[in-house]
Formats: sequence, C-alpha cells, structure tokens
Amino acid sequence: MNHGLSSVGRIEDYRLFDEIIDVRTPAEFADDHIPNSINCPVLDNDQRVEVGTCYKQLSPFAAKRIGAAYVAGNIACHLQGLFVDRPKTWRPLIVCWRGGQRSGAMTYVLRRIGWDAQQLKGGYKTYRKQVVENLASAPCRLRFNVVCGATGSGKSRLLQALALRGEQVVDLEALACHKGSVLGVLPGLPQPSQKLFETRLLDALLPMDPGRPVYIEAESRKIGTIQIPNTLLETMRAGSCINIEVSLEARVDFLLGDYSYFLDAPDRLNSLLDELRKLHSRETIDHWQNLAKGAQWRTLVYELLERHYDPLYHRSQNRNFSGFGAPKTFTANDLTASGIDALVCQIAGT
Repeated sequence: MNHGLSSVGRIEDYRLFDEIIDVRTPAEFADDHIPNSINCPVLDNDQRVEVGTCYKQLSPFAAKRIGAAYVAGNIACHLQGLFVDRPKTWRPLIVCWRGGQRSGAMTYVLRRIGWDAQQLKGGYKTYRKQVVENLASAPCRLRFNVVCGATGSGKSRLLQALALRGEQVVDLEALACHKGSVLGVLPGLPQPSQKLFETRLLDALLPMDPGRPVYIEAESRKIGTIQIPNTLLETMRAGSCINIEVSLEARVDFLLGDYSYFLDAPDRLNSLLDELRKLHSRETIDHWQNLAKGAQWRTLVYELLERHYDPLYHRSQNRNFSGFGAPKTFTANDLTASGIDALVCQIAGT
C-alpha cells in the first residue's frame, strides 16, 4: 500500500516535485529550509510551544487533542488559500522536522483529496544530513580561482561583474550577509544561521560545471559568525590565486563609498572599533574613534588600512593559500563600474 512516503536519495531529486511544502513553524523554517520550499505551517510558533508544554505538564493525550484542532484549522486555511488553485495533477513533497505527525497529517488530507502528495521520509533531518554529506565532497570536484587582494581592492564587486559576464562564481560574503571583517556587519541585514548558510552554499555549488573554473574570494575561516566548511576551505586554499593590486589611494576612495553607511553612524562604527582593542593599544583605538567622531574619514581609512588591515592580509595570505606564492597579478587603480569591467575582461581573457 502506498502511504505517500518518499525516500529522496539525492538533493537534485527534490526538484522532481511540483512544490516543496514545509509544514514546520515559521521559526524552524527561518532557521533553515530546503531551497525553493514554501512555509505552510500546521502549527505556528506559539501553538507548538503550547502543545509541547501540554505534553510535558498534562499528558500526551491532552496535547494531541489540542494539537489536532490547531493542525486541522491550519490545513483548512491552506486549502482555502494557497492551495485553492492547484491542479489535480499537483505532486507536492511535504516536509516536517523528521517526517512525523505534522507532515503526515498534511499528506493524508492532500492524498484524500486526490493529489499525489508525498511525505519526505525522515523529514528535514534527512535533508540536513544530505547537505552535510554533500558539503564534504562537492567542493573537491571543482577548480577554484581564488581572488586575492588587500582590503578595499573591490573583490566582491569583481565577483559580481564576473557573474554578470557568465562566469561561475561563489560569493561567500553575499551568502553570509557580511563583508568579512570586524567592520563587515551590514546594517539592517542579520546573518543567516550556520545551517541556512550551508544550505545556500551547497545550492550554489551543486550546479557548477567541473570543467570550468569557479571564481571565489579568499576568506578566512570565519565570515562574521559564519564558519566556512572545512572541505571548501581546504579546496580553496589549494586553488590558483588571482591577485588584485590596487593603490592605497584608490582603495581609500573605494572604501569611502562602499562603507558610506558608517558616515552617518560614527557611534556604531566606534562600537565595532572597540573589538580591535585586543590587537591594538588603547591609545590607538581612542585615536581612531576620535577621527570617526570628527568625521575625518579619509585619515581614518588610511590608518586602518596601513596599520591593521594590510599587515593582517599579508600574514594570512602567505600562510593560508598555497597559490599565493605564484599568483596571476592584475593591476587596477580604477574601481568604478567601468574600471571593474575592464579588469574582468583581463581576468577572463577577453
């Protein structure tokens, strides 16, 4: 008898379904979810807490009675709303935490209606295991061109331009929602969870053609709070290096534009500069914070590059990237859009 259970052996097979319906709570979905899935919770955040508390404090029977009423009502809302126009041939994959009662309830109702709904065996936990396994192997089949360059060399802009040109690009900082340094926090844009970052990363890696190079920026082990998986980090560090050399003056100009949101928020900048006290003297940090308070931005950026970022960069590149000993070097002192486009043409060989 077909109970609507589906064993999806490969992540690529998820796309065989018309739609992926994640019935977990909005909080669980926000933490991580299968790419392109949609959230149709059968219990919302508060309802799940209420049912769990009832299970522990009263009895499993009381919890199931309360939960069933919530689940029935929420499924009814989805049927009358999002699912109302789905055709008879619709074949969705239903996902919950571990393929238990929540996805089972949704699958049962949809199948009774006549849709070929499939419940993911093992639920999200099955998917998460597949992500971890794939991240341990997928980077090894790729050939990375690692874009190196001191802070302010326009590496992220270069990757964006390479992607627009049709080159294969993995933008780790975009995936991590962080620019990678102590000042890299993006205003109003929190970083994803580690799990969601890894989901996004694998989703970017899997379609890559092993026969073509993949451009990626040189990064340390951590981007803000996010940690780069070991296999990817090791494969990157063994890749070919493309070194971008830009004059100090041009880098200062670029950073004043790229970090312009700090110009109206010196207090926020100074709170981040506090994190450098373990690396620099109190007098140095106080001096930099006074420059920020006095809006002496160009002087501040010059000093941060010369006394903090550049020494740190040279130590890390020589230590971590084997290809940095003999990189392909490109010089660019124009980091405007047209200058970046010209650099892309040099790197891509046109």
